[in-house]
Amino acid sequence: MLHRFGRFVSSSKGTKIILLLWIAAIVILSAIAPSSSDVEQESMDEGSAFGERPSAEAQNIMDTYFPSEDGLVALLVYHDEDKISDEQREEIADMSEWLNSDEKPDNISSALPFHKLPDDVQDELFSDDESTMQINVALKKDLESGEVYDTIEEMNQYADKISDGEMELKITGPAGISADTLSLFKNANLVLLFATIGLILFLLIIIYRSPLLAIIPLIVAGMVYAVADRVIGLGGEKGWFIVDSQATSIMMILLFAILTDYSLFILSRYRSELKRTESKNEAMAKAFTPIFKPILFSGATLMITMLILFFTEFQPYHNFAAVFAIAIIFILLGGITLIPAIFTLPGRKAFWPAVPKVEEQAANTTLKHGFWAKAGKFVTRKPGVTAGVLILLLVAVSINGMMTKISFNQLESFPEDIESRQGFDMLAENFPPGKLAPLDVVVLSKDKIEVDKEFAEDINNLESAMQDQGGVEEISPTIENEMLQDKEDLPRDFLADSNKAVKLQLTLDGNPYTQNSLDTIDNLRDEQNNLLSDNGFDTDNYSLHYAGQTAEQLDIRDMNQRDMIVAFSIIVVLISIMLIFQSGSLIMGLIMILTMLVSYTATLGLGWFVSHNILGYDAINYRIPFYVFVFLISLGVDYNIILVSRIREEIHYVEWKEAISRGLSLTGGVISSAGIILAGTFTVLMTQPVQELFLFGLFMGMGVLIDTFLVRGGLLPAILTFITPKQVKDKNE
Repeated sequence: MLHRFGRFVSSSKGTKIILLLWIAAIVILSAIAPSSSDVEQESMDEGSAFGERPSAEAQNIMDTYFPSEDGLVALLVYHDEDKISDEQREEIADMSEWLNSDEKPDNISSALPFHKLPDDVQDELFSDDESTMQINVALKKDLESGEVYDTIEEMNQYADKISDGEMELKITGPAGISADTLSLFKNANLVLLFATIGLILFLLIIIYRSPLLAIIPLIVAGMVYAVADRVIGLGGEKGWFIVDSQATSIMMILLFAILTDYSLFILSRYRSELKRTESKNEAMAKAFTPIFKPILFSGATLMITMLILFFTEFQPYHNFAAVFAIAIIFILLGGITLIPAIFTLPGRKAFWPAVPKVEEQAANTTLKHGFWAKAGKFVTRKPGVTAGVLILLLVAVSINGMMTKISFNQLESFPEDIESRQGFDMLAENFPPGKLAPLDVVVLSKDKIEVDKEFAEDINNLESAMQDQGGVEEISPTIENEMLQDKEDLPRDFLADSNKAVKLQLTLDGNPYTQNSLDTIDNLRDEQNNLLSDNGFDTDNYSLHYAGQTAEQLDIRDMNQRDMIVAFSIIVVLISIMLIFQSGSLIMGLIMILTMLVSYTATLGLGWFVSHNILGYDAINYRIPFYVFVFLISLGVDYNIILVSRIREEIHYVEWKEAISRGLSLTGGVISSAGIILAGTFTVLMTQPVQELFLFGLFMGMGVLIDTFLVRGGLLPAILTFITPKQVKDKNE
């Protein structure tokens, strides 16, 4: 059946049918479906795929008992290095008056009325040195990212109109971050696409020194991308799944890289067969048949890995699943239909100027010379030395990965010159760090609350006990006896209209995005029952809930840890099964997965060394270890399969060690070329404007090179030399 399929895709009739089907799909989908970029959403650090996390539950309680029409908040940060003058105060008052007038942007819900506040109250809004102050502006709920961006732009334009140019204004906060995220990625995919195409074209010309061989893989990838992109766009438009902006960026380079790799695998065989066979169609049929199974296994492994992401809780990880699953379906279809069809059309002419001619005994020419032929002989002659040195090197580098520091601060991924990050830094430098993102604490009761002297005392004691836990700067408000005389004197928004909840505000004593702050909230959650019961609250009736960015980041940390354990475990088990089945050997399958895991740990170690010691980063984004594992492990399968498949072919003709040597010699060139292209393609992500994608591209580039040259080119064949699969034993017997 494989042979018949290979003959069909390489036949004159088959190539025409395949091309017509792909072209028809491109034309139809372009007419009826939007591009993925038209429906994508920026990746936000929030959400859970299954059920609600504690912070989301707390926010729902806030919305229920303390309802508000306000949505995302924009923080307008004013700063003058010397001191904000009286004239500049008037400028701020002018902005405040506009934000509270009928002429304000339609999407603004409310704004701090700075212009109406008494002078002494205004003074409290300034930093101690009077160089910095902020105005909170709440936007309406449920705005699209484009609407948020336009609203921020309107505010900036009005500020520029009334400004004398001496005082800085930076807009930060959730709304400012959302607007900057959209701005950063506005043209990022276009830059990424052209950079990817340019790099692949450059590398292919160097590798093959043939213009057609460099262009054809890009034509294949372009056609597949045109179909996959529109199908993803259609799914996003219909609401079947969320199209994440980071997912589409990574999907694009992954698609081009994998299809280029598949092209190289097929081309290496095709050129050899053209030296044996006059017919271009027959040569492709013979070249494609043995490579079909490795491509199928590769695509299936990638598909399984991406489908596992459906079992993750963290929304951005979960959103990757559908986008990548669709992309991989078309990558696989393109690999087994479009690549052989398009390369068959020009035949030998595709290799111009080095057109392959029919030669006698052409099969052995690649074994006589070249780096990989020598490497194959050395590895099988001295496997102990090769494996020992490489294991020591990779383990030493892996140990450095244990020093990796993880950050949950989204703004640290932004460029330093971006407005929302500059505004945040201004606030951090001039105000207590905890005030950047205070938390709302809701004491929720099943019954109606009577705010009397006893309750006030219990609340005040509860606040003191929470501060005593450590990591808390202050909790407000404190309820004084005179407030109890008239309920109108209670602090605003303290008691819910239903009388079933009271709201407190908690300010941390450190940066609200650090691990220490996350630990503080984690500890307060764990101590909830003790805090309540020790201070007069019946835990059967009362509960504590924390809403705010630190609580959200804590949930993200918990989800990330859970997803890494679950996803990593399932991926390792399923890929191990695939490798055992593909190699026909339990031992070989386990060895392959172990070497892939060593590649991953070494990549983290080297990546942390470069990012911390050379580039100067204090920490890396928490998503990077997850992304690197998913893509490095799933893509590393390709090179394992290609190498082991060739070794399995060779053991029909030669003894085991010679089969390993020949397998490495025959695949080393194509695997190293594919690895260089894959690594180079991932490093294109370093052109992206956010640290997260920059470092992901850097880590993946280094990881693919480690996997290609050290693991696949040395460690794996060296270890395989020490084992003898059952089929080899049976043959020898």
